[in-house]
Amino acid sequence: MNTAASANPDLQLARLAGAIAEPARARMLSCLMDGHARTATELATVAEVAPSTASAHLARLREERLVALLVQGKHRYFRLADDDVAAALEGLMVVAGAPRVAGFKPSTPSRLRSARTCYDHMAGTAGVVLHDRLHAQGWLSGLASGSYELTVEGAVALESLGVEVDAVRRSRRRFACACLDWSERRPHLGGALGAAWLQLSLKRGWVRQELDGRALALTPKAVREMPELFAGA
Repeated sequence: MNTAASANPDLQLARLAGAIAEPARARMLSCLMDGHARTATELATVAEVAPSTASAHLARLREERLVALLVQGKHRYFRLADDDVAAALEGLMVVAGAPRVAGFKPSTPSRLRSARTCYDHMAGTAGVVLHDRLHAQGWLSGLASGSYELTVEGAVALESLGVEVDAVRRSRRRFACACLDWSERRPHLGGALGAAWLQLSLKRGWVRQELDGRALALTPKAVREMPELFAGA
């Protein structure tokens, strides 16, 4: 970011306005308003530009801290940088009279999209819903950073359900983190805690693992015993 512009609010506002005002970049930002991450190729299609041109636009948006890059394995995704950016764009859309952004439409087969394993933790719609509700229940903290920690209430709750939290902490892997879901393009719970939760869910009969692949099936018992985490997943 230009040092002179960052030191002068007026110049910085002008730079941000310029970044947003370009039609292709405006389409990309509008597309990301639904909260889902997307690849540069997908955003190039949305913006109706060539992939090379999209890369230049995304570099500009990253420079102005309007979007953030998420790297997961060999995949690279882009999302809005933070809630402040989303709120600012929402306000501009209201002023501009823009229509509501169309929802994200994944191409993943419904059987896998509903619930599946991601390495050793739960993914798909059920995994994303679980992630969101663990935070909503106040059991996890660190939503903004993507590196999670159990709250005191969360540790007590998971211990009571059968998760050996101290043993999970002693694992050599990351304790708990956001793992971007490739079908939902929103995070589910990864790390050692995510793995422990999947094992607990299998043990308690909340989910059933299919024999022929990664698909998981939520059972009626899950909704009956833990509606605050599984209902509607």
